[in-house]
Amino acid sequence: MRHRVSGRHLGRDTAHRTALYRNLVTDLLRYERITTTQAKAKEIRPMAEKIITLGRRGDLHARRLAARFVYDPKVVKKVFDEIGPRMKERPGGYLRITSLEARKGDGAAMASIELVDFVDAPPTPRPQRMTASPSAANLAPAPLAPAPAVEPAAEEEAPTDVMDRMVDAREDVAEVPETGGTEEPPAPPAAEVTPDSEASAEAAMERENQAAEAADEAAAEAQAKPANQGMDQESQSDRS
Repeated sequence: MRHRVSGRHLGRDTAHRTALYRNLVTDLLRYERITTTQAKAKEIRPMAEKIITLGRRGDLHARRLAARFVYDPKVVKKVFDEIGPRMKERPGGYLRITSLEARKGDGAAMASIELVDFVDAPPTPRPQRMTASPSAANLAPAPLAPAPAVEPAAEEEAPTDVMDRMVDAREDVAEVPETGGTEEPPAPPAAEVTPDSEASAEAAMERENQAAEAADEAAAEAQAKPANQGMDQESQSDRS
């Protein structure tokens, strides 16, 4: 039975838990502020404060004891050269734990642990939590916006007014003076077709056709004459 046994197991065995504490203390002394769960922050707080007390002593034995727990030799040097002299006049209470909002996912309680004289960065902002139920004003429905006013439709114009406007517009167009500018030349009038012109055109077409036929006949006769001469010469030779 584990009754009234100090310390937290954190779901780890002894070797794993000790390595976790040493890592957290080393990072805390290196960065002077880390964010972790509240349970881990409360566990490493006395361990880190003992290392800072060794840094205040400053002797060789204290340095070897700190190097036995802290992983990084550079962090040990920082504790004895910077943090220890800063805490020389402070008898304990070197660290501050600030609760933060629960971690999303598993809902674990988170906290920020830092040195009390850590001034290189702004303080850890505390979350704004809603402790009271929403007020009735927040639950009240928002007032509806007034509907836009609809303008009355304009009365339809009488037919007589429309006719009067059309007559006025025509008069205005008739009174507009002609503007000087480049005007297109009028198109030439189309030639009038008369019966005499049609008869003359048909006679010209007939004359052209007759001339073409005469030319074709002359060409045919010219081609036929050499052939007839050759045949006459052959017949004469046969007779002789």
